[in-house]
Amino acid sequence: MIFYYLCIFNIRYMMHKLTMDELHRLTKEEFEEAEKLPIVMVLDNVRSLSNVGAVFRSADAFRIGELFLCGITACPPHREIHKTALGADETVCWRYFESTVEACRELKSMGYRIIAVEQVEGSVMLQDFKVEPNTAFILGNEVDGVSEEVLPFCDLALEIPQQGTKHSLNVSVCSGIIMWDIFKQLFLNRAK
Repeated sequence: MIFYYLCIFNIRYMMHKLTMDELHRLTKEEFEEAEKLPIVMVLDNVRSLSNVGAVFRSADAFRIGELFLCGITACPPHREIHKTALGADETVCWRYFESTVEACRELKSMGYRIIAVEQVEGSVMLQDFKVEPNTAFILGNEVDGVSEEVLPFCDLALEIPQQGTKHSLNVSVCSGIIMWDIFKQLFLNRAK
């Protein structure tokens, strides 16, 4: 029992939240100069401003190259996006397209591989997916998913395996999982 209390005592006094200095976060200027992953995240008619802001925040965390905001997806500057993004809307590069089809045409002309993050027949499970540079990931609308007219532009579909009662994840949660996996494969594994 004494050992238990000693362990608790040591954990309480040895563990502390890191300060901003200890985290060694980049300044806005340093972030602009830092190498970004050659990845584009495409938001296909995402309607929630909070979801858009959360995607910006994750894109900043994992140094995603660019966001393409399409259709009804709101664009910065916007108070609700900024509130969730915590300033990442000022650091992450983004472009707006009137339609996701237009964005796909642009990506194809730039030589990008396009992947729908969607549950379709023949989709590849995330754990089996090997990311390559110059890849774009399309994240769909909260209700309808990736637009049907966009699927013909996609080289494959990627699916996050799920075991619960729901059939989908929130788009911002989904994007965070995908970006973490990309970051792990292209950045962390390279650093080893």
